[in-house]
Amino acid sequence: MAPGDLQEVLAGLRPAGRATPPDLLVGLGAADDAAVYRITPDVAIVETLDFFPPVVDDPWTWGAVAAANAMSDVYAMGGEVLFALAIAGFPRELPKAIIADVFRGGSDKVAEAGGVIAGGHTVVDTEPKYGLCVTGRVHPDRLLLKGGLRPGDRVFLSKPLGTGVIATAGKDGHAPADVLAGAVASMLRLNRLAAEVARATGASGATDITGFGFLGHAGEMVTASGAGLEIHAGRLPLLAGARALAEAGHWSGGMKRNRRHVDAVFGERLRIDPAVPAVLASLLTESETSGGLLFSVRPERAAEVLDGFLRRGEECWEVGRVLAEPVLTVLA
Repeated sequence: MAPGDLQEVLAGLRPAGRATPPDLLVGLGAADDAAVYRITPDVAIVETLDFFPPVVDDPWTWGAVAAANAMSDVYAMGGEVLFALAIAGFPRELPKAIIADVFRGGSDKVAEAGGVIAGGHTVVDTEPKYGLCVTGRVHPDRLLLKGGLRPGDRVFLSKPLGTGVIATAGKDGHAPADVLAGAVASMLRLNRLAAEVARATGASGATDITGFGFLGHAGEMVTASGAGLEIHAGRLPLLAGARALAEAGHWSGGMKRNRRHVDAVFGERLRIDPAVPAVLASLLTESETSGGLLFSVRPERAAEVLDGFLRRGEECWEVGRVLAEPVLTVLA
């Protein structure tokens, strides 16, 4: 659902006057990437659920991407994955071998994360869907939150953007094989390492970039934190081929909905430099699948972030800074 529509239908679940259990550290009242419930002073459970239709043709890859995407919300909270339950719907006539490959892809990716598939539930559905309900754990004092931005922080992104336009073009047969392969490799990469580096360098604010697009999720951080973000569009990494496919018009259905939502929420507080190319501005509201972590750290620890990724064999990009004024600014 579009961000605004989702907020509207969830409004009735937040009735005034109802007490929130003190151990529910993150719930509907403070919308974040996952729910968090404290079990002991040192352990809290992180719980999230995500599923979607196929984004690629290969069943194993679809299952693995869906699993990586679902587990990403645990990492966005600073947690580690423990186990997961599969949730799926398949047409009755779909060959069992294909369904088995989907489940195997999800199981393999959860195992890579150090967890295990412990069960699940399936229904008959005309459109295939697969995902996970993921349980993780985190120290209650080491949570990463959308509302954790601090003025002066430096902002980092752990994966390139562009999976939405590439996957959309791929469904229509217009994505070159090497471009599609690059997007798949990105979607399959866990945010486990990014969460480790974020925790190790003292990050407090974080989210993952998925269906609401870069500006949608960045905007959620601004709203939750009461602090602003200044993003340099020229520093944002793009997957190979993403810009060309965007210029050719291969947008997903979510792109325009996401932009309308950001415009409605921020109004004049959304400031996009006229020098930012229109196609790049649109890419910032395009839906992403299994995107990277967007997180912030104190300026004196910024070098540790880049070094931490480098030592672990992955890339990370410094893309902006946190402002005191609650605006969402995109510079060229």
